[in-house]
Amino acid sequence: MSEFWIYFQIGLKHVLDIHAYDHVLFLIALAVPFSFKDWKRVVLLVTLFTVGHTMALLLSVFGIIAIKVNVVELLIPITILITALFNLFTAGKTNQKESINLVFFITLFFGIIHGLGFSNYFKSILGGSATSKVLPLGEFALGIEAAQIVVVFVVLILSYIVQTVFRFSKRDWTLVMSAFIIGIVIPMIVESEIWKR
Repeated sequence: MSEFWIYFQIGLKHVLDIHAYDHVLFLIALAVPFSFKDWKRVVLLVTLFTVGHTMALLLSVFGIIAIKVNVVELLIPITILITALFNLFTAGKTNQKESINLVFFITLFFGIIHGLGFSNYFKSILGGSATSKVLPLGEFALGIEAAQIVVVFVVLILSYIVQTVFRFSKRDWTLVMSAFIIGIVIPMIVESEIWKR
């Protein structure tokens, strides 16, 4: 049980690390267009992201996939940018339900990209064979899922407060938050190591 808590806490800290806020930014971008009545859909999106993240770690642990760190570190802020831009172009539109399958697929794919960003570190903290890493990987994934649900519910609570107390429309709130996220992410893309050759 103590080993479970070790990997569970690593998962929690991976998401909630103040110095690696890209994960939280992605979750904010993902959750900001939704409200409490959509909580099931938001939790499903978060779970799909965790599944993608875990799939990437599994593929990496078993040596099926390897990708250069600087490429992944560029792709991660690009996924956040795409999510925030999607929010800008769909905010307030009524046909959002039609695009939800696309959002599910993209969230799963973006989870894979984010997982690849953590794969080298994850492999370095675990010794032994690839099969011995499967259980710790599951424990780690549960920690990630728990932390992501906490972040998403904080976003939903904040959205509720802003829309009821401060009378922001859902559309305006989505636009403001998405623009804020874009403003943070563009410098991350511009300052990426991949451009420094």
